[in-house]
Amino acid sequence: MNNNSMIVKPFQELTLTELFEIVRARFDVFVGEQQILEPEYDDTDYKSTHLFFQEEGKVIAYARVFPGEHPGVWQLGRMLTVRRKEGWGAAIINGAKAYVKEQGGRQILLHAQVQASGFYAKQGFQTCSDVFEEAGIPHVMMRLSL
Repeated sequence: MNNNSMIVKPFQELTLTELFEIVRARFDVFVGEQQILEPEYDDTDYKSTHLFFQEEGKVIAYARVFPGEHPGVWQLGRMLTVRRKEGWGAAIINGAKAYVKEQGGRQILLHAQVQASGFYAKQGFQTCSDVFEEAGIPHVMMRLSL
């Protein structure tokens, strides 16, 4: 991992190029690799803050965060890394923690794919639900207190 700075922007401030590269990365990982056939883009993107790292103009790690239903509780979603085992996932999580804390958030929730729950546990998240299916993939709800 090099010293790229994380980009943090609300939807309305994304450039067209940044948005295109986010869409490309999300499509490549969620549709191309994971074969998820449900709609990948939703209205939540409009109210989200988008966190990402780029290298040579391409998104290599990404997540979105947005306020949840309860005060101080935020949701993290669409987490991905294009290049794995290089620390980008932990960097995105650390950036999300810092951003949410700056916004007054006290807790982050996420729907973690069961196969990735160990990674999130290493980042401090705790499982707080039984296994459920989302987009045909087993998930668990995980929570991190800040």
